[in-house]
Amino acid sequence: MNKEQLLRNLEVPAHPVDVILDTDAFNEIDDQYAIAYLLRNGDKLRTKAIYAAPFFNEKVSSPAEGMEKSYGEIQRLLKLLGKDTAVYKGSMQYLLSDKTPVISPASLDLAERANQYSPENPLYVVAIGAITNVASAILLNPAVRENTVVVWLGGHALHYHDSNEFNMRQDIGAARIVFGCGVPLVQLPCQGVVSAFTISMPELECWFKGKNALSDYLTDITLHEMERRGAGNYWAKPLWDVTAVAWLLNTNNRFMLSRTVTAPLPSFDNLYTQKPAHHPMQYIYLIHKPALMQDLIKKMTEN
Repeated sequence: MNKEQLLRNLEVPAHPVDVILDTDAFNEIDDQYAIAYLLRNGDKLRTKAIYAAPFFNEKVSSPAEGMEKSYGEIQRLLKLLGKDTAVYKGSMQYLLSDKTPVISPASLDLAERANQYSPENPLYVVAIGAITNVASAILLNPAVRENTVVVWLGGHALHYHDSNEFNMRQDIGAARIVFGCGVPLVQLPCQGVVSAFTISMPELECWFKGKNALSDYLTDITLHEMERRGAGNYWAKPLWDVTAVAWLLNTNNRFMLSRTVTAPLPSFDNLYTQKPAHHPMQYIYLIHKPALMQDLIKKMTEN
């Protein structure tokens, strides 16, 4: 892919596009908002499949269990939404080397599916967890670099003091592959950028509770999660993952601002390094919370 085409692919799509979502849906509660937001924007975003991503925290005993529980949570949400979208299990472990993919139904599907697209008509891959499945597909089939656009919620802002973010640190090797391979990449950094997109208890109770089965489910899991964390009655929970989907809908910068930058390379010491003459990527640096929240509320509470 030449640089001119790469830059075109870093722009918000102006027409309906095909989308894959890669999600660690059981990790916390923002993935569920993102899945629902994606599927309720079907007029522009044609969801072709959803992949379950691995994760490892206090909720599970291993990345494999994290992936399995995410697979189950995706299925529960699809049933609630009345959708029959294809769902694929992802990696049971993180990458062991930068040459060896982790074979899974998800990585195999993306590696094969990418052959149906081209730089001029790419497949959009929205990744909102550890990016193992996507990196594995790139290792399996170099055409993934040419025929997809990867939109990733991961890492922290370039001005932040480190890049020690949950999605990135789980599989730094996979992140290095995605940042370094030349695939058109849109990064939504967490702390310092997306951390501004939050929801509070009063907002949930005013705008979500009692509107429909979906909004009640989102309200319940959010309140339960914050109670589990011992947050008390005053908190603001970032809905990180919604912003990755929202980039695809960001016509006229209505939800966020971005700029084209030279892609950094995540390093093993939880920082970024710069490589001379590296390829460009799209970097989100500001979220318009009121505009995005208003659209999210509309989509989540419609019948």
